[in-house]
Amino acid sequence: MTAPAVLPRHVAIIMDGNGRWAEHRHRPRAMGHRAGQKAVRATVRACRERGIVALTLFAFSSENWRRPQDEVGALMELFLRALDSEVDELHDNGVRLRFIGALEAFAPALRERMRAAMQHTAGNDALLLNVAVNYGGRWDIARAARALAERVARGNLDAAVIDEQLVAGQLCLADLPPPDLLIRTGGEHRISNFLLWQLAYAELYFTDTLWPDFDAAALDDALAAYAGRERRYGLTGAQSRARA
Repeated sequence: MTAPAVLPRHVAIIMDGNGRWAEHRHRPRAMGHRAGQKAVRATVRACRERGIVALTLFAFSSENWRRPQDEVGALMELFLRALDSEVDELHDNGVRLRFIGALEAFAPALRERMRAAMQHTAGNDALLLNVAVNYGGRWDIARAARALAERVARGNLDAAVIDEQLVAGQLCLADLPPPDLLIRTGGEHRISNFLLWQLAYAELYFTDTLWPDFDAAALDDALAAYAGRERRYGLTGAQSRARA
């Protein structure tokens, strides 16, 4: 394995295609989600080995509650089993696990497992793994706006000084550099309400590969594509190269 010369610090992934992977095999959609867990394990390992600082996975959106109840129930059961079976391995490999989203919507038993997993891995620094559950980008921005409005109402903040930096400081992942690379599997070309603010300047990479089939080689393809991009942040190409 040879890493590209230019690596993203922070990779975000929309893990799409579990259900279709199972349907193509005439199996229940829940089987696809179980297969997707193996892809998560392989991707976490590959990111850690390649020296990526942070990985953020879109596991369950705020819109996913509208899916069939049996599929949602299977996902919740999978979360519970994964937390019981994966956390020790993540810890042993230096991975810090963090959940972002409206966690209060989950059952108390699941919230407690999330809390315990985050606490257990809190001191690790080989890779920061963020798992977005019951998360939506609009929810994130509205939550940040509400927090700032409350400070204004208490007289602790002048509304006139609110700027992008203050808003960004209230968002999930405020302590991290924004994602450099967004990968979406499954063939769709949209970001589906994921990290709307944080992805403003991310490079977007779409692949037809269904999530359960995503592996280290597929990750390397995405990293190679990223390494070939010129990130200008609104500048001309000449200006960008002069600053590099």
